Amino acid sequence: MKKLILSLYLAVAIGFMTAVALCAQALNSPQTVASFYDGGMKIVLDAGHGGIDGGVTGKTTGVKESDLNLSITMALKDTLEDMGFEVTLTRKTSAGLYGAATKGFKRRDMEKRKEIIQKADPTLVLSIHQNFYPSRSSRGAQVFYNRLDERGKRLALKTQERLNEFYQTENAKPRNAMVGEYFMLDCSSAPSIIVECGFLSNESDEKLLTSEIGQKRLVSAIAAGVIEYLSDSVS
Repeated sequence: MKKLILSLYLAVAIGFMTAVALCAQALNSPQTVASFYDGGMKIVLDAGHGGIDGGVTGKTTGVKESDLNLSITMALKDTLEDMGFEVTLTRKTSAGLYGAATKGFKRRDMEKRKEIIQKADPTLVLSIHQNFYPSRSSRGAQVFYNRLDERGKRLALKTQERLNEFYQTENAKPRNAMVGEYFMLDCSSAPSIIVECGFLSNESDEKLLTSEIGQKRLVSAIAAGVIEYLSDSVS
């Protein structure tokens, strides 16, 4: 258990300074952290879109949202697993989950994601997406939660705080976590959030999100939000 707790600290310590401070605070109580793993903490990561559903497209690089979602999701998976969490992915490749690309493919894709989530019986669900807005000045990450999910709201608020701190280092204004009416927020009784990592309609966000260092810092922020939420849940 000591080795597990140490790996948790080290995994987040490679992130930016805010994430380091928050995770160190969570580790001040070994019993609190240990209680998570004694119960077998499971997290489902959902990389939005895939296959013929590429999502939005970067204005500068032309990067597809589906590809960026998967890249960030895989990096987040590695970080969370290094911390000791059990991680399940809804999408592991660039392909969608709909089978044949025929009428109704989007609904089949979403239902398959729900099936995977329910089978995993997770502690948390995080769905990764990218944002887009006609105005190219819009920047930053935004987290959405189900209005009926109080635990999801707390997870969203913690994650939004950490993402705001990350983006403030890039001179972007903070955003607020918001209620969202999305299918992925209704797939499980577990706290569920959608993380819109940034705006592919904004050149600065796109450059940040498509860089390796930018993705690492983003992942550290999301992981810090998860740790802070879990620590507060049993404190």
